[in-house]
Formats: sequence, C-alpha cells, structure tokens
Amino acid sequence: MEEQEAAPGSPDAMEGEAAAEGVTEEEAAAEGVTEEEAAAEGVTEEEAAAEYSWPKLRFDFPPRRVYHFAHQFRSPCSSTPAASADNFLKGVKWSPDGSSFLTSSDDNSLRLFYLPEDAYSTAGEQTAETAVGGEDSYGANIQVNEGEPVYDFCWYPYMSVSDPATCVFASTSRDHPIHLWDATTGELRCTYRAYDAMDEITAALSISFNSTGAKLFAGYNKAIRVFDVHRPGRDFEQYSLLKGGEGPTGIISSISVSPHNGMLAVGSYSQTTAVYAESNMEPLYVLHGQLGGVTQVLFSKDGNYLYTGGRKDPYILCWDIRNTVDIVYKLYRSSDTTNQRIHFDIEPCGKHLGTGGQDGMVHIYDLQGGQWVTAFQAAADTVNGFAFHPYLPLATTSSGHRRFGMQDEFEEELSLAGDENCCSIWRFSCLQES
Repeated sequence: MEEQEAAPGSPDAMEGEAAAEGVTEEEAAAEGVTEEEAAAEGVTEEEAAAEYSWPKLRFDFPPRRVYHFAHQFRSPCSSTPAASADNFLKGVKWSPDGSSFLTSSDDNSLRLFYLPEDAYSTAGEQTAETAVGGEDSYGANIQVNEGEPVYDFCWYPYMSVSDPATCVFASTSRDHPIHLWDATTGELRCTYRAYDAMDEITAALSISFNSTGAKLFAGYNKAIRVFDVHRPGRDFEQYSLLKGGEGPTGIISSISVSPHNGMLAVGSYSQTTAVYAESNMEPLYVLHGQLGGVTQVLFSKDGNYLYTGGRKDPYILCWDIRNTVDIVYKLYRSSDTTNQRIHFDIEPCGKHLGTGGQDGMVHIYDLQGGQWVTAFQAAADTVNGFAFHPYLPLATTSSGHRRFGMQDEFEEELSLAGDENCCSIWRFSCLQES
C-alpha cells in the first residue's frame, strides 16, 4: 500500500497546507485569537476552566441504562461468515471528545457508535430506562473489519468530530501492522509497520498515543517501538526493555502515558510493570506485586499515582510514583479465575475508579483512600469493559466471554439473555449545584 506523506490532521500536513496557500505560520497564528487578545477580553485559561465544572456524580443512586446494544454483536459478520453466537465483546472506549464510543469484539470487528443528540440535552436526564430484552437502541454507524483478532485499539488524543482530520483511531491485530482508521468514513488512513529480524511484519500487542499525539508507542515482546504519527510506514525507534536485566521479560500487554510528568508505564505478562521517561525510554521504576500477568496500567489524572490490574488477579494495585517502595492500597474486583482482560477507568475529575468483573458487577471506589463506594449489576456475564464519559454523567460497559460448547448450541442465538454479550450506556445522577 502506498503510504501518505503525513497522517491527516498532523502538524506536518497542516503546515504543508499553509505553505501551499502562501500563508506563513505567523500569519496563520495571527488569524486566530492570541493569548493577549483573550486576556484583553478578560478571559484567561484558568477562568475558562473554572466556568466549566465536571459533573459531580451521585453514587448513592444506581445509574439508569439509557441505551442498550446486543443483537448486532450476535449476528455473523459479513466478512467472517464463520462467526456466530459465540462472538463476544472484548472492550469499549469513549472518544476523547465524547461524541462516540468504540467497541471491540471477537468477530475481529471494531464498531463505532455516535451518541444521540438527546444524550446531551437536559431532557436526557428524564429518559426512561431501556429494557434489555428488546431491540438495540440503534445500530453502529461504522464497522471496521480486521482480518485477525484485535489485540488493542486507541483513539487519537485530540480527536474532535468538528475537525474531520483528527477523527482517527488506531488498532493492532494478529499478523498485521498497526492501522490508523478514519472515524468518519471507516476507511484506512495509513499503516505503521514493524519488522522482525527475518524482515517479516510483527504485530504489536498494545498501542497508545503519547499526550501530544505526535508519537505512537507500540508494545512487543520485551521491546517498545515508537512511531512518528506524521510519518507512516516502517520507520520507527526501537527500545529493548531488558536494560540491566530489570525490565519486563515478557509481552508488553498495556501502555499508559502520564498526563503531566513525562512518564510512560508499561505492563507485561511477566507480572511486572515498569515506568520509563517518555523522551528517551530511560528506565525509572520497576514494580512487582501483581499475582497474574498485567493486563492494564493507568495513570491517575494528576499523574502521581499508577493503577495496575492483572489476569487471574482479584486486585487492582495503586502505586505512588513519588514513592514506589510499597503498594498504597488494593481495590477488589471479581477476576481471579479468568485470563480475560478486564478494563477499569477513572472519572474525569479523578476522584473515583470504576471496574467490571466476572460477576457482572461494576464496582466504584473512592481513590482518596481506596474505599469501596457502591456497585451495580451491569450484565449477567463478565463485564470486561468500563469507561466514564469525558464530560457527561454517562458511562459505558461491555460484557461477554468465550463460551465453549457444541456447534449446535451456538446456532441457538436466543440462548443468550438480553443482558449477556452486550454494550450499555448508563446515566448517573448528579449533585445539584447550590
């Protein structure tokens, strides 16, 4: 495939457009509102941030299920006719601008759903709870079919539906390069290809953009490869994680970039989490304590704490990056008998963490001291994905797990209940400002 010179929406592409129009960077900047003009209008960044406050969610009332999706995940995918009722969801993630969410399922497909307009209005707070046994609330707007099982996917951090050039997400699948997909058309924008010593394409097991969106970090076996987002193709920087024999010794299963202090955390199936300097991949800390292979690492909103979860491990561990001698506290979830990756998420204001589990429950914890706050039944099977909306009092869950049985049993799609192998949108109650 012929690669593009620069990924759409990248600074390189934008500078090229400006140069083509004979507009210098200074003139282009002059057309926008400068910081001095904003200050002259009496609006500073701090005041603008203060004008908007994150919704204060009430956890003393159970959330309401406002949208529900199940049937479209049980129908065979047109590109993979062998798929049937044994398909199941593997995760869900909101877009950074909150306009849509993306699901991954075992039929090698990524489905994108845009949030309806009524979800943004105050009238949506009075929406009746959706029944789980009926039809889906609406169909997927875009479906992307990968050729092999999807290992990981992530959104471009500055994605905004008002700027189509930034509407992209990346995915990695078995025996394939990293794909960058257009979230408005479902077309492939470009690929990022890594090769092994035999000059054969090797697939990344985990991917994540850095905080600026300029680099794409990809996890492999005992190595991290860093791609320049603006230069698709086979150019990358490779870093071995075995420096000094202290780094992860297995497959890199999860990557998280700190929002503030320039750190990068990587988790591996060798039960080890390591923290590196993002700029030069210099090792900083190595954390041990997970009972199973690490399946997710996530920095807190202020970047001072790191949360790690593993497979066949019932606890999410909290680490203080400023003092990594010991674990701060542990958060329980029902995941001690499954190899499945179970995602957790932190609400936008950074005060609470939500996680799914094998029991179909979503548990909410107060991060100030690690106290359990509440739990609600989200599905009848394993809740493997949970994510808070970036700015609305909403959250999304995905559920499902692999079922083993005779082929005749799989043909009976009705054997699955409405709250099994499903995706739901939940609305939390909010505290009213006085």
